[in-house]
Amino acid sequence: MHFDRHPGPPSAHQPGPLLACFLLTLAALLPAAVGAVCPGPVSLQVLGSGGPIANSSRASSGYLLWVNDKARLLVDAGGGTFARFGNAQAHMEDLEAIVLTHLHADHAVELPAYLKSAWFGERKEALPLIGPSGNLEFPGLTEFVQQLIGPGQGAFRYLSGYMAGTSGYFKTTLYESDADSRKPETVLTTANMTLTTVGVTHGSVPALGLLVEVDGRRIAFSGDQNGDNPQFGKMVADADLLVMDHAVPEDADKTAASLHARPDEIGKLAAQAKVKHLLLSHIMPRSEAALTDSQKTIKEAYTGKLSVAEDLLCVDLPAKDR
Repeated sequence: MHFDRHPGPPSAHQPGPLLACFLLTLAALLPAAVGAVCPGPVSLQVLGSGGPIANSSRASSGYLLWVNDKARLLVDAGGGTFARFGNAQAHMEDLEAIVLTHLHADHAVELPAYLKSAWFGERKEALPLIGPSGNLEFPGLTEFVQQLIGPGQGAFRYLSGYMAGTSGYFKTTLYESDADSRKPETVLTTANMTLTTVGVTHGSVPALGLLVEVDGRRIAFSGDQNGDNPQFGKMVADADLLVMDHAVPEDADKTAASLHARPDEIGKLAAQAKVKHLLLSHIMPRSEAALTDSQKTIKEAYTGKLSVAEDLLCVDLPAKDR
C-alpha cells in the first residue's frame, strides 16, 4: 500500500482512516491460507472440512499434501473442494496421485471436475487414481471411473480419453485397494512419498484408511470409519498428524455409530497409536453442535495436540530432529 511522504488529504492512492481501518479488519477476518501456497517443506491443507450436508463455510471432504511448494497429493474430492483447490493455487500438473478413501458423494463427486480442469493444463504423464474395491452395493474404483468417463456409457464420456491416454488426454492409472483386507498394503511409491492403505469399516461401504510417508513425516487419514479395525491404529502408529473424521457426537445412535467413530473411540485410537497431532475434520451439524463436549471426551484418553479443521487451513509438518 502506497502512502505519500507528506501527510495530506485522502486520495485515490491513500485511503482515509475509516477505509484503512475497514481494510485491516477485513484482512484479519479472511482465512490466512486463501490464495496462498501452504508454507514449509511439507504441509497439509484442508480443502474441505465438512460432510454431506451443504454448509456455508465447510466444503465436503478433501485434502492437499504440499511438498516443497507443490501440491503432490489430493485425498478425496468432495463437493466444493474443486473451488478450494483453485483458492489454494494448486495445479493438476503437480499431482502425483489422487486417493478416494471411499465412493460416497461427499468424498468423490468432483473427480470429473478435476479431470476436466487438467485438460487446460500442461500435464502429459499418467495420473494414478487410487480407491477401494467394491461390493454388491458399491462399485469399486475401476467401475466407478468407467461409469463416469468410460467410452460409450460413461456419464461424462467426452472425457473418455483419460481412460487410455488418447485424443490428447493423459492416462489415468487406476488401482483398487482391497477394502475387505485388514492387512496394510503399499499402493504407490513416488519420488516424494509412499502411500499405504488398509480396509476400514464404514457400515457396508467399502472404505480405506490411508498413511502417507514423506521425507520422514507420517500423515494419516482415517477416512470415514467406525474405528473398529485395530490394524488401522497399528498402521498409523507414531503419526505426526492424524486427520480423523468426526461426524457423530458421543450419544450417536447405533446406526450412526456403525458408520463413524464416537469421540471416546477417537480419543482411544489416537492415544493408543501415539499420534502427535490429531486434527478433527468431516464436521457435520450434529458433531459441530457437540464439538466442545466431544473435545473434552477425546482429551480424557488423548493428551497430544488436538485441533479442529477449517477449510483452507494449513498444517505445517516440521522436520524431525536428526
